[in-house]
Amino acid sequence: MTNRTIISRGLAAAFALALAQLVATAAQATDYNVGPIQITAPWARATPKGASAGAAYMTITNTGKTPDKVNCVSSDASAECQIHTMTMDNGVMQMRPVEGGLEIKPGETVTLKPGGFHVMLVNLKHPLEQGKTVKATLKFDTAGSVDVDYPVAAIGAAAPGVPAGGGTMMQGGGGMQMQGGGGMQMNKP
Repeated sequence: MTNRTIISRGLAAAFALALAQLVATAAQATDYNVGPIQITAPWARATPKGASAGAAYMTITNTGKTPDKVNCVSSDASAECQIHTMTMDNGVMQMRPVEGGLEIKPGETVTLKPGGFHVMLVNLKHPLEQGKTVKATLKFDTAGSVDVDYPVAAIGAAAPGVPAGGGTMMQGGGGMQMQGGGGMQMNKP
């Protein structure tokens, strides 16, 4: 076999694996409705062994006529879960709980994604493993509560089926630490 044949076969195999992962992740994702609230594309990111926190993401749409606020009240994978916001301040990533819940205005769609709003799973009971799911209970002030299953994508994934990378939250060589008031800070190298 020539080097070109080996490389071509390796690329074809990698492409097939990536496509299978995308199809498997998409097949696991479920959409949820609670009153006028629609939750789509829930997913979480795998964590390394020994990690104390993990993150989950989704898109929330309010099709109603009044605003609503969402909080994460429990998770099967962690002792505590919170809706967090992430900001950069002088090269330092800062994550803090959204006090009073994340507001979703009427007709608004809010995407919780790496580098922005996210569900923070604090004090993990076990690592989040790619290919498995994690369950969290979300409580909306008006619409009520809903249990959401988050399929777990690869460590460092930017979205389900997208290869790891991009220097987003909870990856790279930075250190993460809890701050007073339940916030977290990550120092970029």
